[in-house]
Amino acid sequence: MERGSWSGSESPGEDLDRLSDSGGDKTMDGDPEGVWSPDIEQSFQEALAIYPPCGRRKIILSDEGKMYGRNELIARYIKLRTGKTRTRKQVSSHIQVLARRKSREFQSKLKDQSAKEKALQSISTMSSAQIVSATAIHSKLLPGIMRASFPGNAQLWQGMIPGGQSSSATEDIKPFSQQAYSVQTAGTTTIAAYEPPAAAQTHREPAWQGRSIGTTKLRLVEFSSFLETQRDQEAYNKHLFVHISQSSPSYSDPLLECVDIRQIYDKFPEKKGGLKELFSKGPQNAFYLIKFWADLNYNVQDDPAAFYGVTSQYESSENMTITCSTKVCSFGKQVVEKVETEYARFENSRFVYRISRSPMCEYMINF
Repeated sequence: MERGSWSGSESPGEDLDRLSDSGGDKTMDGDPEGVWSPDIEQSFQEALAIYPPCGRRKIILSDEGKMYGRNELIARYIKLRTGKTRTRKQVSSHIQVLARRKSREFQSKLKDQSAKEKALQSISTMSSAQIVSATAIHSKLLPGIMRASFPGNAQLWQGMIPGGQSSSATEDIKPFSQQAYSVQTAGTTTIAAYEPPAAAQTHREPAWQGRSIGTTKLRLVEFSSFLETQRDQEAYNKHLFVHISQSSPSYSDPLLECVDIRQIYDKFPEKKGGLKELFSKGPQNAFYLIKFWADLNYNVQDDPAAFYGVTSQYESSENMTITCSTKVCSFGKQVVEKVETEYARFENSRFVYRISRSPMCEYMINF
């Protein structure tokens, strides 16, 4: 992605704050028509979905290394999308007005007093930013591909961009990077939502559906990339670069998020058989974007006995022959491809496919 151009100040936040605007700190209900016009409101809603609430913490743009508050990033996004300036204070005021409105709308739709009390209790624990963002994130802006995240891996959050916009229009909208954390830590922000007791107790679909990588036909159970060294019979060492385990899914696991596939087309080859062509053929619910940090914290000498490998396991309710094609891409160009065929083994009432200790290609070893 190209860097956004910001002139006349050290940061976009400073530039946006200095630019005057007749709207000041007015609320949405009292604003003139031009202050929150439809194009600005559209960009505002997109930014809410891209940048989740982070409290008083700052967000670091991945390729700039600069720290921004969430409202600064929303104002910056509006500027990039529409060319119109809204200050972070105006953004904050707008969020508060919308939060009060959403809260009133939500309460008016609940007829049962018990349900209303539980909903009010849930809302009372949420900030204005969380209330408004919960609406934006769950509004199904665009069907896309699922994004999976795993505990202990730093994440790059990819937002959903509505249809009707070219991929070039998103070049200056950068994701943010977060420090590595586990999904159970207090550093994450949970958007609360009311769920009726009956719905909470009844699960018609399996726990993994919508929460892990897979479809009703084929599901990834485990994936690992590793280095093995053995100097003698007693000195054996195995270092995991990446390990993804989905062997014990739970209904308490968070649902996967969606991203606009147009944001990643340029990362993969555009020629025949590329991501764009494959996605158009579908099924679209079989595409997943997985981002992770590889653990390169190891020290290995030039050991001819060192083994770099990949192991993966899949399962299905059907007896099939699967073909696993692994492609390494660099700057949108395919560097190398390996194709492996695996046959099913019937275990514990399901068909299991294991690709064990598949040698890693030289390109990845030397990368």
